[in-house]
Amino acid sequence: MTISYHWLHDYLPVQIEPERLSKILTSIGLEVESLHPYEEVTGSLRGLITGKVLECGPHPNADKLKVTTVDIGSGDPLQVVCGAPNVARGQTVVVAQPGVTIYPLKGEPVTLKAAKIRGVESQGMLCAEDEIGLGESHAGILVLPDDMPAGTTLAKLLEPYTDWVYEIGLTPNRMDAMSHLGVARDVCAYLSHHEGKPYAVKSPFTGGLTADDHSLPVDVTVENQDACRRYAVCSLSGLKPGPSPKWMRSRLKAIGVRPISNIVDVTNYILHETGQPLHAFDAAKMHGGKIVVKNLPEGTPFTTLDGKERKLSAEDLMIGDAQGGVCLAGVFGGLDSGIGDDTHSVFLESAWFDPTTIRKTSIRHGLRTDAATRFEKGVDISGTVLVLERAARLIRDIAGGKVSSDVTDIYPRPAQPVTVSLGYEYLRRLSGKSYPPATAREILGALGFKVLEENEAGLTVSVPTSKTDIHLPADLVEEIMRIDGLDNIEIPQTIRISPSIEHDRAIPALKEKTAGYLVGLGFNEIMTNSISNSAYFKDAYREEELVVLLNSLSSELDVMRPTMLHTGLEALAYNLNRKNLNLRMFEFGKTYRPDRTGTGKTPYHESDHLCLYMTGVSGEDSWHRKALPIDFYYAKGVTGALMKLAGLEGGLTVKTGEAAEAIYYMEGHPIAKAGQVRRDLADRFGIRQAVFFVDIDWNRVTTLYSQQAILYREVARFPSVQRDLALVVDEAVPYDRIRSAAFGGRLKKLRSVDLFDVFRSEKIGSGKKSVALAFTFQDEDKTLTDKEIDAMMQQLTQAFAKELGAEIRK
Repeated sequence: MTISYHWLHDYLPVQIEPERLSKILTSIGLEVESLHPYEEVTGSLRGLITGKVLECGPHPNADKLKVTTVDIGSGDPLQVVCGAPNVARGQTVVVAQPGVTIYPLKGEPVTLKAAKIRGVESQGMLCAEDEIGLGESHAGILVLPDDMPAGTTLAKLLEPYTDWVYEIGLTPNRMDAMSHLGVARDVCAYLSHHEGKPYAVKSPFTGGLTADDHSLPVDVTVENQDACRRYAVCSLSGLKPGPSPKWMRSRLKAIGVRPISNIVDVTNYILHETGQPLHAFDAAKMHGGKIVVKNLPEGTPFTTLDGKERKLSAEDLMIGDAQGGVCLAGVFGGLDSGIGDDTHSVFLESAWFDPTTIRKTSIRHGLRTDAATRFEKGVDISGTVLVLERAARLIRDIAGGKVSSDVTDIYPRPAQPVTVSLGYEYLRRLSGKSYPPATAREILGALGFKVLEENEAGLTVSVPTSKTDIHLPADLVEEIMRIDGLDNIEIPQTIRISPSIEHDRAIPALKEKTAGYLVGLGFNEIMTNSISNSAYFKDAYREEELVVLLNSLSSELDVMRPTMLHTGLEALAYNLNRKNLNLRMFEFGKTYRPDRTGTGKTPYHESDHLCLYMTGVSGEDSWHRKALPIDFYYAKGVTGALMKLAGLEGGLTVKTGEAAEAIYYMEGHPIAKAGQVRRDLADRFGIRQAVFFVDIDWNRVTTLYSQQAILYREVARFPSVQRDLALVVDEAVPYDRIRSAAFGGRLKKLRSVDLFDVFRSEKIGSGKKSVALAFTFQDEDKTLTDKEIDAMMQQLTQAFAKELGAEIRK
């Protein structure tokens, strides 16, 4: 939110320096993100003066230049070479002397120097309006009225507007501070508390509005009184459309609002003054002199002020006339009722619209307007008529005309103020400071709260209708603390805390251990958006298999991801495009799908996953070895290591497909999948190198992990023994089958099987390969003898021959 320093001081009873005001605003919870000077005309015309052209003659060496003599009111006249076609003797002009910096409307600032132009000395410059930022014309120099004396400071004559502008990072709950008047209330409360005397806001509201005549009555009907709890309107006629006064245009431009016309500018001015959105309808375009607040049928076409035709929802609240809709209530006006240069009479609206209704309409149609932003947070329903009367007076004063109807106020169910009780002991415990009851009462009173009841234990207050976020005792504590200042909360000598007991610590510990292991391997953890682009999934998923957002922020973020692969590929592509070619990333995240079983608490199902994304090489080149490319076996090895880390190596089976893909099963259910990303999918993200992806069902892993019993086994006291064996098997036999055959013999003393070589040659036969295996044996009770080891190796040999058709390679 943007606040003007001078505008804010219209409502403050005292002048506060800009820097001190910035500190006060931040102290009371209105964090000032930036404070910067504002100049309506860059440079504020500093150094520019008026001059009288005494002489004007041709340049001796240039046909298009002229040599002028200019009186600047003091000292000798200046000789200035000028190329403007309109310069003439007797004119009053703008003079920039050597040393003055001018700020053109386009381009960089220029500091003038005395110079020779085609051999003739020039002691300055006669300025066009675009050269000093006053306008866009460059047809000639700016000629001023003849009655302006030479040597007058131009800034003194034109008085360009300057200000200080505050950019405030407003929290979403602070609708009461989304205006200059709301900020002024908080500042006055701060001053009252810290300076020990009452400070009151200078109110812009001056009492009731009396109609000048009743020549333009307004017939109002509110059909949907839930979505529009209060609607006020009056009419004005005989208006003269045109630009608003300079003071209003300057203030609006200072906060970034473009002036349009006097009528429209008043509605924008009141919005930023009070926080109450207004809307002005061209009365001549409102059929039947009626205003009807209602909903229209689903799919009704409506053309908004930007010229776009939109299909209405039956939930959209509309402002209509006798023939149909003319405005999306609280969001955006219609094309056929807007204010134009030919508008001479208006219906002026001030209303309270339901925040939920307005937000849904705003999001549904992609119209994020200032009015919608305020209505969806909740405006002050008690100020509806006061603001309308203030705006009507301003329009009458600025655009002429007269108020041509009484104010019509439809308010069938007046809002009852919220009451909140606050205990002083609760205030002390939550704030960490012992506030005297009088201090709490005074701060709340300065903020507009009314004390209904008070005793030794606490007080009960009614909440101002402007503070729509106050409902709980904790909210009152926050109000007291921010006005007193969070910096005034002393650090206590002792801290009282209730110890918490953490349940199911094993699961978070496994996650931490897994993340630490992956980081140790050289992986980086990432977090990607759970909301993704439906275009990624249209070929692989049916629409009913996706969780589609009802009110998506954009067409590119419209579904909840059914897989984490695509969002991970986005992260890879982003880094690869910036020459980070060797990447290993992991992410703990969720996927989403509709729940067709009907057994869940919601119609959707969330699944936790651990996903790995790998491309490039693992490690870095060094003097004694080259970094190895990441491949399918690297991905498979990391997956197996993670399963072992979770204690799931026992009972784990792996099925390897032909397309470099491995699926891990536990108790017959898939638990993880590792493989290479399809070439066409990688190309879709602009990735030109091989990418490997691991997807682990983290829900399944944690379930199995939590079911395991923790067992202690003594460190072996007897040595292990290793034997090697080379087998000749068919080319199609995977290592997993060999490993399964080895452990399938139930040799209790076989500890591990490791593959350390694969050999292919015509000598061992076509379609054959030789695999070299290392077997580790160990007995926990004694040292194994050669006879025992030979017997176990013989048993393994027979198992390989029977199950794999393997031959022993001599």
